Amino acid sequence: MGRFGDLEAAIMDVVWAATDRVLVRDVWASLNKERELAYTTVQTVMDILHRKGWLDREKQGRAYAYWATRSREDYAASLLGQALEASSNKTGALVRLFEQLDPGEVSELRTALDQLKAQEG
Repeated sequence: MGRFGDLEAAIMDVVWAATDRVLVRDVWASLNKERELAYTTVQTVMDILHRKGWLDREKQGRAYAYWATRSREDYAASLLGQALEASSNKTGALVRLFEQLDPGEVSELRTALDQLKAQEG
């Protein structure tokens, strides 16, 4: 999966922020607070995100209710994975990334890596 387009990203932000399933009209209303979009444009992009596997849906009356099938973290991880594929030195690229983290984030990362190591062993 490549990077989301601007509208795809904006739609996913609304869906990820929702506490429940959302209708196209809910997403459309939220996005129209900042820019004017046609309802059918939002509907089409949500259908595309459904076909790409990022959204799932079920019929709710005459409309579909949508929800995310993958998290924001899944999306970020896929982008990081693609970026690492572009490097001939993945470890070096990761070290550069970690150098940009603040100490609290490095500590959280160490804890997460220790937990993964414990699960493997």
